[in-house]
Amino acid sequence: RAVIAGQGTVALELLTQAQGLDTLVVPVGGGGLASGTALTLAALAPGVELVLAEPAGADDTRRSLERGERCTVEPDTLCDGLRAMLGEPNFRILAAHRPPVLAVEDVATVAAMRLLLGEAQVLAEPSSAIALAAVLSRPARFAGRRVGVVLSGGNADPDRLPWSRP
Repeated sequence: RAVIAGQGTVALELLTQAQGLDTLVVPVGGGGLASGTALTLAALAPGVELVLAEPAGADDTRRSLERGERCTVEPDTLCDGLRAMLGEPNFRILAAHRPPVLAVEDVATVAAMRLLLGEAQVLAEPSSAIALAAVLSRPARFAGRRVGVVLSGGNADPDRLPWSRP
């Protein structure tokens, strides 16, 4: 509960800084950030749509919400921070709020990482850049909307970037 509540403060901070959002996109792995954001939006900004970004190779949240029960997958993604299975309390919260989950290919995540580094000088880990990748890979879905994107992690090793050669 404390982790979910703490992670929900990310949405609170973004709502305070960027008013008038239509959509908020967050990465989802174990689900603490996603469920905390769902609760925050429901309480403080029910008109803001929550969209979850998940690796196509580790899409247990998408499958779980579609089936109405927790599903497991064998994760195959460079987004190491999103390989965790959706937690039970997080599943219950997300099942109640029913946010759409966009499965994102790793190649789109790498492109988003490169864009963030080149344009914003932000070295985001893949598990974070996936939120931007979800938006960029589906421009029609987000067209005309004011979209907030949570970049939740900075654990990228500059010596091990996905486009670097060993």
